[in-house]
Amino acid sequence: MVVGDASLDIDTLVIGAGPGGYVAAIRAAQLGQKVLIVDKSEVGGVCLNRGCIPSKALIAAAHQYESAVHGESFGVTAENVKVDFGKTQEFKNGVVKKLTGGVAGLLKGNKVEIFNGECMFINENEARVFNEHESPRYRFKNCIIATGSRPIELKAFPFGGRILSSTEALSLPEIPKSMVVIGGGYIGAELGQMYSKFGTKVTIIEGLDSILNGFDPDMTKLVVKSMTKTGVEIITNAKAESATQTDSEVTVKYSVNGETKEPHRRVEASNLIAELGLAIEMGATLEDIALTIHAHPTLGEIVMETAELALGNPIHVIAPAVKLSSYIEVTQGKSRLMRLFFFCY
Repeated sequence: MVVGDASLDIDTLVIGAGPGGYVAAIRAAQLGQKVLIVDKSEVGGVCLNRGCIPSKALIAAAHQYESAVHGESFGVTAENVKVDFGKTQEFKNGVVKKLTGGVAGLLKGNKVEIFNGECMFINENEARVFNEHESPRYRFKNCIIATGSRPIELKAFPFGGRILSSTEALSLPEIPKSMVVIGGGYIGAELGQMYSKFGTKVTIIEGLDSILNGFDPDMTKLVVKSMTKTGVEIITNAKAESATQTDSEVTVKYSVNGETKEPHRRVEASNLIAELGLAIEMGATLEDIALTIHAHPTLGEIVMETAELALGNPIHVIAPAVKLSSYIEVTQGKSRLMRLFFFCY
């Protein structure tokens, strides 16, 4: 690859190699485009590496363990059932490696150039990509930003030690004896129930009157019933106030129904998952260029103005998976790409 100030010409630049980005990149290449895809992390994005796929692999293992321990109703009895969580993690990593390898193979097979690094816009038709070894410059006709998301870190519960994000929670070397989960959204509920099936004593602290707020109430009742059977304690209308940790445990103070009196209620556990959802990951520097793209001051959310839809604007955005499923992200990858072709050709 040539390195220098001269820009290399490509048709489409895709920033982010997750479900939205790699689908758009592959389809663009299939339509005859010369495509470069840039990602500072692994191909496959959060979904394949640190979200949907690894969590489902661990959930599948948890179901296997639960079935072995509680098979009496089917006439199946197993004694001394144990979990080697190191091997469980190897199984999970193998699933992830297989799928991300498949995505890399699809990109290569469709002649999409992959660059591992970050991206900085120079102007609305040029960008520099860079890592520790090189920093080539590209001139593009079209650009798709699909930079995905990252766990939200709460100021009162900074990640580190025994306070985990969902990413670390999926890679624990052993099953914790107990766990507190702040936030009963789909991520917290999924992780909490998965570990409870492995035998972890799980407590979920939820600020609203029910976990999985926004989902169908009848479905939520079934999930709560299932969680209760595995011993999950769900504390609703509660606010986590603070956490202190030692080498062996973390203590979470919380209040219920707006209590203000000290001392706050408390719960102790081996680990704390502070997971209130996902924020948008920018992954590209936009400050030096006047575009119709703006970053939300808190979440970093990309907001597209109506001018983004205008004929000739070369930069398009696939909404990161903040409240969207990966399926929607993939669908947006295709539709955004097709709209790009419709407007620009």
